[in-house]
Amino acid sequence: MAAIRSICVFCGSSGRVAARYRAAAAAMGALMAERGIRLVYGGGHVGLMGVIADAVLAGGGEAVGVIPEFLVRRELAHTRLTELRVVPSMHARKQAMFELSDGFAALPGGVGTLEEMLEVITWRELGLHDKPIVVLDIAGYWRPLMDLFRHIAARKFTGGYQSLFMLADSPEAALAAFARAPEPKIPPAIERA
Repeated sequence: MAAIRSICVFCGSSGRVAARYRAAAAAMGALMAERGIRLVYGGGHVGLMGVIADAVLAGGGEAVGVIPEFLVRRELAHTRLTELRVVPSMHARKQAMFELSDGFAALPGGVGTLEEMLEVITWRELGLHDKPIVVLDIAGYWRPLMDLFRHIAARKFTGGYQSLFMLADSPEAALAAFARAPEPKIPPAIERA
């Protein structure tokens, strides 16, 4: 089984979302802190990003944010984190979050969350890593995406997408999925040109 010490969580930055999504982010953060799992995330204090970071910190856990300079200038950085890494670009942010993490979780979010999640899924499909990925389908949020994956697979544009990530319907189920994931076999570094 994989030794998960650090999970990168992709999630939305909107503060106008349903309470059930905020509750899931808070529960995920509390469980991570309770189990001694470090949070790595996008470094913001807004939306689900702020909720999960605050929950980890309230539980005595570690929260590491990775944020590009332009978002710091917009005053979106969380200032009470265990560590805040400021990087020059969105690309550098994703690379740093990848390197700091033993696995990835995607809570509900917008286009940015979708893009980050799909990139680590793509990297896994290409054999660039074998770190576990869990998609948290809170209240059916990601169901349309699962329909799209089935559509893509049915038309032979991908093989078994089910081997690329695990689906969970709650933070508890997500952490259980991480606990039973096999140890990654591929070195945890992505070389970029």
